[in-house]
Amino acid sequence: MALSQEGVKAALAGVIDPNTGHDFVSTKSVKNINVDGDVVSLDIELGYPAASQIAPLRDAVVQAISAAGAKTVRANVYSRVIAHAVQRGVPVMPNVKNIIAVASGKGGVGKSTTAANLALALAAEGARVGMLDADIHGPSQTMMLDVSGKPETLDGKLMEPKENYGLQIISVGLLVDQDTPMVLRGPIISGYLTELLEKTNWKDLDYLIIDMPPGTGDIQLTLSQKVPVTGAVIVTTPQDIALLDARRGVKMFEKVGIPILGVVENMAVYCCPNCGHQEHIFGAGGGERMAKEYGVDYLGGLPLSLKIREQADSGKPTVVADPDGAEAQTYKAIARKVAIKVAEKAKDTSKLFPTIVVSRNT
Repeated sequence: MALSQEGVKAALAGVIDPNTGHDFVSTKSVKNINVDGDVVSLDIELGYPAASQIAPLRDAVVQAISAAGAKTVRANVYSRVIAHAVQRGVPVMPNVKNIIAVASGKGGVGKSTTAANLALALAAEGARVGMLDADIHGPSQTMMLDVSGKPETLDGKLMEPKENYGLQIISVGLLVDQDTPMVLRGPIISGYLTELLEKTNWKDLDYLIIDMPPGTGDIQLTLSQKVPVTGAVIVTTPQDIALLDARRGVKMFEKVGIPILGVVENMAVYCCPNCGHQEHIFGAGGGERMAKEYGVDYLGGLPLSLKIREQADSGKPTVVADPDGAEAQTYKAIARKVAIKVAEKAKDTSKLFPTIVVSRNT
């Protein structure tokens, strides 16, 4: 009996994407099924960047359809990242599909290191990624991502982002001398954020990661009111005082209508490199408990690691310094979860409607 399109769908209904936990049929990932005798061709469209996942996913699809009776299966598995909905009343940027804010209520929890590695992990999976260092008082991404020098302008209006490790990067640290203190009032700081965002010539980004300053002040308010944010990632340590501030960050984003994509627990455990003994220096499981308390995803935990710190300080973060290491794999798994959470959000439909301009004839 010849295999039909419905038979192909039935076979694929049993193939679960281990990254999303859903089958390809219910998520409408299956496209362009063609059955010609015992030859089947089809496309599988993933909504998240997945360069490292495509081969095993294709193998699973081919195996399932072959078991259903096809002799030849041509499965094209690819990623397509689209723009998703942002807070109401804020227009999306034409050259940036999704903006992800990486935030913490408290400084010193490893937020910037996490932001850099998440950006690099998304880029490693094939996405076009930008990094905006919004920590105006303490910019650190220039050091972590090893970029320097004043940004060029080709048209006298927009700054060209610096590029390294496959990222497009802009930071106030590129505009002022390294030792120059940024002694600025709140409104001026907020102006810097919008200038960095809108006056940079971002080139067709799938994701723009914004490394937020700690706290819940003017920049966070500007972000919620003027910047089209797809979602936020909260970084904390298990320590009670850090969790107290992280909770404030969660509540702030909830109040302004920006969804929380999940919680990352940094410095979760220290493992002695000599004897292997593990010690929860800052407490155990605090980030996971907080995520459960607020009904958001726990994205994963990173160890308190000398290597992660040294790699960030050297300008070559973990994901590029040791891409096959355990810590890099954790960052990549967290980044994949973030991208999938974004992909599950409603699509941006603002471009489907014309802009209406009301004018008064004189």
